[in-house]
Amino acid sequence: MLSWLRPLRNYRDPLLLAVPVILFMPLPIVVRTTEAYCGYIVLLMAVYWCTEVIPLAITSFLPILLFPTFGIMPSKTVSKQYLKDTNVLFLGGLMVAIAIEHWNLHKRIALRALLLVGVKPALLMLGFMAVTAFLSMWISNTATTAMMVPIAKAVLDQLSSTDEAARMELGNSRSSAHEKEVESKSTIPDMELSDVATSSKEANVQQNNLNVSKVPIGSHDQHEKDMHKGLTLCICYAASIGGTATLTGTGPNLVLKGQMNQLFPDNGDVINFASWFGFAFPNMLIMLFLCWLWLQALFLGLKYVTDATVVLFIAFLMFIVPSQKPKFKPWNRLKGSKKRISDKKQVKKLLDWNTVQHKLPWNVVLLLGGGFALAKGCEVSGLSQWLGNQLLPLQKIPHWAIAVILCVVIAVFTECTSNVATATLFLPILASMATMIRMNPLYVMIPTTLSTSFAFMLPVATPPNAIVFSYGHLRVLDMVRAGSFINIIGVASVTLAINTWGYAIFNLNTFPEWANVTRRV
Repeated sequence: MLSWLRPLRNYRDPLLLAVPVILFMPLPIVVRTTEAYCGYIVLLMAVYWCTEVIPLAITSFLPILLFPTFGIMPSKTVSKQYLKDTNVLFLGGLMVAIAIEHWNLHKRIALRALLLVGVKPALLMLGFMAVTAFLSMWISNTATTAMMVPIAKAVLDQLSSTDEAARMELGNSRSSAHEKEVESKSTIPDMELSDVATSSKEANVQQNNLNVSKVPIGSHDQHEKDMHKGLTLCICYAASIGGTATLTGTGPNLVLKGQMNQLFPDNGDVINFASWFGFAFPNMLIMLFLCWLWLQALFLGLKYVTDATVVLFIAFLMFIVPSQKPKFKPWNRLKGSKKRISDKKQVKKLLDWNTVQHKLPWNVVLLLGGGFALAKGCEVSGLSQWLGNQLLPLQKIPHWAIAVILCVVIAVFTECTSNVATATLFLPILASMATMIRMNPLYVMIPTTLSTSFAFMLPVATPPNAIVFSYGHLRVLDMVRAGSFINIIGVASVTLAINTWGYAIFNLNTFPEWANVTRRV
């Protein structure tokens, strides 16, 4: 029926590049306003980000090219958005994460935790989830998953080989016992017929027991498959959930901080490490616990010193602090100079620039910068205000209901798009909507930011999902079946969090003065 479309697959990339340009062209040609120009650029970048027809980082450069072309902002102003305070915060966090990975600190933490919890399936799953979530608070979700899945696979392979050896030993011991018993019975020639019948019945019972011992092998194989599914899924889910607990744990959290500082410069640093951790960490624990229960049931049964300054200072120390404890021995001077020079060469720092340059995901840094530039363009062009005016009818709906609806929409949307790109596209619009209906912007921006990380259903939804799916133990149906309920858990958990302790932490019952953008105009 659609066979005529098959030849077009060879031209997918050129079509995805050209069709949006032509399809959205009437917007700037017919309307001819700065809002329309900016809307054209936003739609174009949204399509490119969602389809990834060109790398995300390259799409992020479009504001530098198109904003000056359409007269929205000069190139000098646009370029400043690519290395803001939030980008430096992200860079510092990544450098610390690279140092942790470089010296295998994550493996020590993981193995120590597994020694504590033991090898029972439920506790093993809990141990992997706890370690993965903790590491994901400081390291990127993708890197955490890539580091933890091989450890889980090695543990599962060891458990499988141990179980197989135990079953073979049990089967051999039962077979030898049965043979000895039959041989002893055959050496008694004067046995009564009744005794023979009784012995025959006993032999049949023992043979049946041997057959029964072989039956659970299939069920054991199924149990082993379920163990693989449960453990691999728990790692990728815990990585996504753990990243929400800290401001540097995942990209959307940093997008929120950057958008807040850009859209509401007088917000008084309401989103910082302490406030975010106080709100998101309890929510992370609730989600982890409920996710653990679900997977078990499914498969087992300073005022001017910003956060960026602090993180960058820690990263700076990584390039200075030696990896080994220095030895201060004055008598070493008596030894040869060549010996002293060789000793100095052997001492390495915790971090070096070659390692950072090789492992740092520069594309994500550029993606953040492109998002900030896009948000600035929406603000300058007036597109954000126009979109906010279109959403004014929402003021008749209770605020908590608005937050729930938006969380569900974002959680569904992020299954098919990048988490950072989703946050970048939606947060400026939601901020404008909130100010128009006199609602605290944090009431919708915080829960929707967390919802961008609730990508649990599809292998393409987030890199951690793709990593565990590539090991071959999972089907798409397995991920949909497990992830759909965890999405519901996530939306319910973040709704509970924002309407309880989040309500108190961020004073969501009032419309803050820093959000009154009309006052500054």
